[in-house]
Amino acid sequence: MQPTSKPGLVHLYCGDGKGKTTAAMGLALRALGAGHSVTILQFLKDGSSAELAPLRTLGARVLAGQTGSRFVFQMTEAERAQTRQYQSELLRTVLADPCDLLILDEACAAWQLDMVDRDLLQKAVLGRPAGREVVLTGRDPAPWMQQAADYCTEMCARRHPYDRGVPARPGIEY
Repeated sequence: MQPTSKPGLVHLYCGDGKGKTTAAMGLALRALGAGHSVTILQFLKDGSSAELAPLRTLGARVLAGQTGSRFVFQMTEAERAQTRQYQSELLRTVLADPCDLLILDEACAAWQLDMVDRDLLQKAVLGRPAGREVVLTGRDPAPWMQQAADYCTEMCARRHPYDRGVPARPGIEY
């Protein structure tokens, strides 16, 4: 007997190596190619990464932070509170609309730095509608994220050109 609906699994791409967002965006491309609806929410990023424009063109819904945003450690308490509120509102927005694949890029950092409503983030993952795939990315996932993950891929940095002074390059690192 065939199940009546697809399960909707949780993917976790974590670790200190390059490739977490790249893997998530590759999955978005694959899902779009198969006719699935895709929503991408980037926490703590300004939405300027090169992959976002073509994904939008292909039909992905993409939401991200504001251009010119500073790193969290550079923010005043007021800026942190405003950014947390903004990111929580973006998460509420994406949860209000149906999609087959929801990518929550840098969700681990947003959780660790308390830059999103934590209850809402847990609801997005643990209370997802039947059939919805959810992807979480970031360096240090919370224990509940690891427990919820059906797929867990850890990217491990062995070598990176940044360590030799090579700056991030458009189209490669962002």
